[in-house]
Amino acid sequence: MGWFWAETVPSAVPSAPVAPHRIPRGNADPPPGCPMHQKATPPPARLPESASTPQGACPYVPPDTPSPASSSATPTQTPPQQGLLARLNPLNNMFSDLSNARSATQTTDLPLSREQSTIPKGDGSLWEYPSPQQMYNAMLRKGYTDTPAEHVESMVAVHNFLNEGAWAEIIGWEQRFSRGLVEGYRICARGEENAARMLGQEDILDTKWRDDGIPPPKLLRFTGRPTEQTPKSRLLQALGQVYPEKFGTNPPFDRHDWFIERCGPGGCKELRYVIDYYEGEPEPTGEPVFYLDVRPAVDGPRPAAERLVRWGTDVWWRASGGVVREMKKLEAEKKEKEEAARGGKWSS
Repeated sequence: MGWFWAETVPSAVPSAPVAPHRIPRGNADPPPGCPMHQKATPPPARLPESASTPQGACPYVPPDTPSPASSSATPTQTPPQQGLLARLNPLNNMFSDLSNARSATQTTDLPLSREQSTIPKGDGSLWEYPSPQQMYNAMLRKGYTDTPAEHVESMVAVHNFLNEGAWAEIIGWEQRFSRGLVEGYRICARGEENAARMLGQEDILDTKWRDDGIPPPKLLRFTGRPTEQTPKSRLLQALGQVYPEKFGTNPPFDRHDWFIERCGPGGCKELRYVIDYYEGEPEPTGEPVFYLDVRPAVDGPRPAAERLVRWGTDVWWRASGGVVREMKKLEAEKKEKEEAARGGKWSS
């Protein structure tokens, strides 16, 4: 996931054993026959995160690019590969100079238009996703020559949908904690469902920013790290070996680090988010299901405290019978309204 290209370049998801939020696919499902379920071979080592990029280009540095200045050079072709990463996100690598022209071996026309995301960049403009033709050219350039061109459009739709889901999760975290831990605790204290209602979130894919007092977050840059498991995913895998019925799950098929700008009462700062991409059990029709586990990276005490507050309050709310208390309270309020309405009727 996480492929974006800048406009100036001409071609360019708490306590569950798996990622907590299932991402619905809507009409963005690949066809059932699309082979997107198997795991891919590990990609080569990537460049350091400190590497710079050309002005106006995507801030993500391709893993096997020798240097930003030579990113336009054609990489060594690799044998055709199968698997989920090869189909959906080949090595998390897009090329800033990739053409939108039809391939010489291509037998099916692909759309050339690029979809605009809802994710703001550092300059306030929005990131754009690659067109299906650009995605296909990138796959060919990386050696994934077995990818059927007729499947690429659906794959781009899934890719874009997952990125929007990841950003919606980040918006949820930021709306809780941008104003500090105390405000975050107040919002989270009555569990996840009540927090979502308090924030006005309509669904898990809601990316609308509702705090007029501070600017919304921005995605500054991102990087793919598919071969580096997060501590949380490693812990879940270990628990799955001991308690397979409760914690058993496949490891994430991809990992991304997204660096966002958070603005609050004390100013703006950079914050890293970690995203684990999981593949769930396919639908009976064979369509793939994906889950995202999105959370702030523990780079200091503040993100650790945010994760503890959000997870701990939700667990305590459910364990202490908060849901039952909430239902009783709603029933009592409903009864009072009904009694008041009957009293008004008789008095009239």
